[in-house]
Amino acid sequence: MSIKSFAAKIFAKHIHATTQKWTQNPVKTKQKVLESLILEAKNTVFGKDHFFSEIKNHADFVKNVPIRDYEELKPYIEKVVAGEENILWKGKPLYFAKTSGTTSGAKYIPLTKESMPYHIQAARNAILSYIHQTGKADFVNGKMIFLQGSPILEEKNGVKLGRLSGIVAHFVPKYLQKNRMPSWETNCIDDWETKVNAIVAETIHEDMAVISGIPSWVQMYFEKLKEKANKPVGDIYKNFNLFIYGGVNYEPYRAKFENLIGRKVDSIELFPASEGFFAYQDSQQEKGMLLLLNSGIFYEFVKADDFMSSTEGSAPKRYTIGEVEVGINYVLIISTNAGLWGYNIGDTVQFTSTKPYRVIVSGRVKHYISAFGEHVIGKEVEAALQEAMEGTTLRVNEFTVAPQITPNQGLPYHEWFIEFDSEVSVKPSDLEAFALKIDNAMRKQNVYYDDLIVGKVLRTLVIKQVPKNGFQDYMKSIGKLGGQNKLPRLSNDRKIADFFR
Repeated sequence: MSIKSFAAKIFAKHIHATTQKWTQNPVKTKQKVLESLILEAKNTVFGKDHFFSEIKNHADFVKNVPIRDYEELKPYIEKVVAGEENILWKGKPLYFAKTSGTTSGAKYIPLTKESMPYHIQAARNAILSYIHQTGKADFVNGKMIFLQGSPILEEKNGVKLGRLSGIVAHFVPKYLQKNRMPSWETNCIDDWETKVNAIVAETIHEDMAVISGIPSWVQMYFEKLKEKANKPVGDIYKNFNLFIYGGVNYEPYRAKFENLIGRKVDSIELFPASEGFFAYQDSQQEKGMLLLLNSGIFYEFVKADDFMSSTEGSAPKRYTIGEVEVGINYVLIISTNAGLWGYNIGDTVQFTSTKPYRVIVSGRVKHYISAFGEHVIGKEVEAALQEAMEGTTLRVNEFTVAPQITPNQGLPYHEWFIEFDSEVSVKPSDLEAFALKIDNAMRKQNVYYDDLIVGKVLRTLVIKQVPKNGFQDYMKSIGKLGGQNKLPRLSNDRKIADFFR
């Protein structure tokens, strides 16, 4: 064992002990975080507008601070972007994480000197948690690659801005710098296809031990590696045994990845966002990610059904840690030490455990299908696909689902756009049987969908095969190829579907 891996194990043990302290006192931890946030921000413009000085408990907070999304918080954010101080949080932010918005173009998410360290610590602690639990630490001696956005930053009214992953690149600890790839120059390449080719050329002869990124884009990297070397990724990188990912569920990709790698590797799931780093996988045996209750973020949860059915003037109940239940679909609401208050980030979560509090990301608030009242969510389609693939040789590269409301003939249906692994031939008979398997799994997942099938409102789902690299072409067509961009699993319209007509 090297000195570096021995030191990593010692540090991992320390971090585990520290984590245990707050996981065993979740309600007390939650309360301390809320009190601290209110105290720090009570003299800001937002704090004065919402009477922070009068807030004594969560009930007061709910009364004074409504749930808002980016558009609703935008008047305050625009003042921050304009260079004004003490608006949402004390002083000015260190950075703006620039993300692509839907209705308002670019979104500017503030990162402060109080919030920024938690992004770094959470990623570090996820790896240390893995080391502590498994005892595996030799990988710290190998090379690590993080597929991310460009670290080149712009400046707006004295505040630097860029993609979150690019900002984080500036905070990589010195002890990781020698092991980290790709090079700074390669990381600065903006065009994703050019960048991936450069990363392949730069890393193919290295001893890669840890690879991290969004699965769909790591898959592209693996495919190019395999094509160039004419052998599985696991043979190229014999010491590659840890894949770190976030942003999307890994399960639909797992079979494809194991084929590309040529063997199984351990994985760690993360739940990062520009708005905060919310959770990471702390166990290789237990399902879900540990919700980070001690990271400068106060969490609230609204039942997704209540959120969807709420009308103006009827605010849904906001639950806190200590009140949530396992298996319920909640809209995640955050208040942070970056100045986001009662903020709806657009993700839905489900708790898999309350001792400690672990979550899975179940979908996006705006990504669902309810064209017929079925309200299908991301977790359901991913689970149905996973079940259908069991016992088959089929492997899926990528997929998305949209409703077909006005077919040329017959009943409406859900249309599944699937890009299969090109190495596996798919016969029409296989496709029909596969569609039926998915449909049966969906009917078990969602009672409303089952009712629509039984009532002959919908017919069995239809699969449309997407050609190789079809989804990459789609993402490229909308300027979102690579980086942190993700293909929506579900759409309640036909915008993506129309691309494949």
